[in-house]
Amino acid sequence: MSAASAQSSPRKAHALQLFSGLPGRYDRMGAVMSFGQDPRWRRALVAGLKPGRDQRVLDVAAGTGLVTAELVRRGAGEVVALDQSEAMLACAQARVERDPALAKRVTFVVGEAERLPFPDAHFDALSFTYLLRYVDDRAATMLEFGVPRQPVLRAAWRAYTRLGLPTIGRLASPAWYEVGRFLGPSIEGFAAHEPDLPGIWREAGIADVRERRMSFGAGLLMWGVRDGNGAA
Repeated sequence: MSAASAQSSPRKAHALQLFSGLPGRYDRMGAVMSFGQDPRWRRALVAGLKPGRDQRVLDVAAGTGLVTAELVRRGAGEVVALDQSEAMLACAQARVERDPALAKRVTFVVGEAERLPFPDAHFDALSFTYLLRYVDDRAATMLEFGVPRQPVLRAAWRAYTRLGLPTIGRLASPAWYEVGRFLGPSIEGFAAHEPDLPGIWREAGIADVRERRMSFGAGLLMWGVRDGNGAA
């Protein structure tokens, strides 16, 4: 596992602190808190990329490696998993190393999305999940949570994220309770502050930007193409 060091901003330092004690139960709690939708969203993301054996894919904010592992299972020739959390990447590495055939096609790098330690046009495709709320320069980074647009669904979503998520988190641990309290306001605040994510992508030079809202709008999947190379 290699590292690209950079001083974290307060926003990213808070994210690191918030999730530092969670990697061991992150996958299970993510599935529980999303009523099983999180794994479905991740599978849809990888399916949209259509990775091939001749492709090198960068998985940014790789976390515990759920998308990374799915990318190589679906046929990606090489995957670089990048995350700012060494603890998360250690879990990702342990996951991939269970299958030697997958492990030989994955490299792990500690780094930040805004300062990728790679030259331009180094990858055929890029994926990221749950990243944009935690970076300072969103246009520099390019699967995020969404907020339902229909008023009744939005009200139900708000009730669940404000009451249900903290309750589920409290049953798991004090650390997960804090995550449960954090997620709802964070997701809704981001949606209000950045209502035109496709516009951000277009300004960054990504064309043919499309989006798919899943699970009544609670999951947002976006993809586009830059200079002939897929990016999701």
